Amino acid sequence: MRGGRKQEKLLMDCVTENKESIYRLAYSYVKNKDDALDIVQDAIHKAFLSINKLQNKGSIKSWFYRIVVTTSLDFLRKHKHMHVMEDEILESFIPGQHDAYTNLDLAESIDDLPEKYRTVIILRFFEDMKIEDIAKVTQENVNTVKTRLYQALKQLRISLDEEQLKEVHHR
Repeated sequence: MRGGRKQEKLLMDCVTENKESIYRLAYSYVKNKDDALDIVQDAIHKAFLSINKLQNKGSIKSWFYRIVVTTSLDFLRKHKHMHVMEDEILESFIPGQHDAYTNLDLAESIDDLPEKYRTVIILRFFEDMKIEDIAKVTQENVNTVKTRLYQALKQLRISLDEEQLKEVHHR
């Protein structure tokens, strides 16, 4: 039982040290504060239940991030019909905020990406993770992650360009 206690402490330390980052990761999927907090709680609960399955204590962070990503995706599948317009998005419409529309277009474009692309974009650019760490979280090899990142960026560029083209035609 002693080993289990040590792993539980490692998990709690990981959660405590990375709580903002973990919350942001969940939030980037659901765009809702309460849902993101629920996901984090749920992920912590799941992690404690399966802590004994963790072989390599050195990879506890990527192991836990994977649980957060999976829990977020499960949540989205269950609540597919729910689309909440959050305060942050509403705030971006308030006059006097520069490039709010670009940020909004980018957020929408990221949401439109297939899950496997969205995950690598979020982890790379919002969580500032290295390719190797993303590979651990997604359980893919480094080349797959690089390819997905490239394809996701290509899709984002195309959808953002289309948005800007639409704006030009509407003026």
